[in-house]
Amino acid sequence: MKKALSIYNSLTGNKEKFTPLNDGFVGLYVCGPTVYSNVHLGNCRTFISFDIVYRYLTYLGYKVRYVRNITDVGHLVDDADQGEDKIAKKARLEQLEPMEIVQTYTVDFHNVLQQFNNIPPNIEPTATGHIIEQIEMVQAIIDKGFGYESNGSVYFDVEKYNESHPYGELSGRKIEDLISNTRDLDGQSEKRAPLDFALWKNASDEHLMKWPSPWGIGFPGWHLECSAMSTKYLGKQFDIHGGGMDLKFPHHECEIAQGTSANGISPVKYWMHGNMLTLNGKKMSKSTGNSILPHELFSGENDFMDKAFDPMVVRFFMMQANYRSTLDFTSEALLAAEKGFNKLMEALTTLSKLETKEKSSIDVNALVENFYSAMNDDFNAPILVANLFEAVKFINSVKDNNATISKTDLQLLSKEMNGFIVDVLGISLVQNSSDDKLAPVMDLVLDLRQEARTNKDWTTSDKIRDGLAAAGIVVKDSKEGSSWN
Repeated sequence: MKKALSIYNSLTGNKEKFTPLNDGFVGLYVCGPTVYSNVHLGNCRTFISFDIVYRYLTYLGYKVRYVRNITDVGHLVDDADQGEDKIAKKARLEQLEPMEIVQTYTVDFHNVLQQFNNIPPNIEPTATGHIIEQIEMVQAIIDKGFGYESNGSVYFDVEKYNESHPYGELSGRKIEDLISNTRDLDGQSEKRAPLDFALWKNASDEHLMKWPSPWGIGFPGWHLECSAMSTKYLGKQFDIHGGGMDLKFPHHECEIAQGTSANGISPVKYWMHGNMLTLNGKKMSKSTGNSILPHELFSGENDFMDKAFDPMVVRFFMMQANYRSTLDFTSEALLAAEKGFNKLMEALTTLSKLETKEKSSIDVNALVENFYSAMNDDFNAPILVANLFEAVKFINSVKDNNATISKTDLQLLSKEMNGFIVDVLGISLVQNSSDDKLAPVMDLVLDLRQEARTNKDWTTSDKIRDGLAAAGIVVKDSKEGSSWN
């Protein structure tokens, strides 16, 4: 009997048995990107992690509605309530319309995730497409006594909310500490208290993105959009809300406050947060130059890696650590992941060609059960990968006639190996369509190498082999001839 799915809930700090609000259905919301620059690897890791969550829930038979937003207004620099909109600032610097910036980087975001084989969400709403819903939510918060208007802006009254609800419950912060640590900022005087956050901001004449509202011309606060859109598409309360660890406070904390005050119920049952990436042991940062973009990783045009890496290898590498743990990108680690990836792909090919016997020499059901046990333990991809490699050992033993597998067990193992690798982990079996074009070229290169070997020209033979190895292509020599991988 399969172990029940458990999820680490950031709200309680415990792993909890997953019980959806509506039997057989799951509502999943993940905070999407603010589209003012190229999507970075840290973002990609978060979206790959929740792609696997979505895939596994679907694999278990749930009907999942996956909503992931696009932030195209309201996210101010420094994640603050004052200052310039990140998209508007980029538009001003590039001398473009804000929506040109939005379109450029939304396309980039989609292209990169497509290369990583992410499944698109069921709904991908934009903040600018839901201004009416956001205005309605602000009014509801005001009507409930938790919001107030000041100089054409509307703020959330945190201390008033905290009288009946624990503000800081998700991040574990105490409101007394937050109040004492809050700095006075320019324009802060229009708030009743420094900790209050913007629901709607009054726009100056120079502000590029603004809309009419009951409180004047302005734009929505950054935290508000996710509350408004998740409520619209998933209801006042839904099952899972995901995002990066950096969004826990203040963004997700404010979402809880907004949803609870507007709708009278805490909006999310299970909060999930993905951890950060590091590069060569240090925090990824554009300002320090310790940063690498996905296309630089795929092309090899960077100063950190020894070679280019296929998007599927990078995706597979990201499964080497649990989504709640930090993951360090190094050339050595990616090279090791590439070897493991190739071994896994070879095993899938071998699996399809195995000969069956009357009985299996091991308990294949137990082998498969371990796949489910890993993923049911808070989507533990690294343990799943380890269990898949236990199956790879068995597959290779059967191939070498050191173990046996029955026809029924072979069908089961084939179904679940392909299911967990392809459907759950999202690993594409076809690494690169260029392999088809490469094959005749490699045949020619190996013929030239064989000619050199026949002529005892070992220098040329080794040069070809070593050159190919440097390009990530391994040449294997056997009695039957040479092959490449």
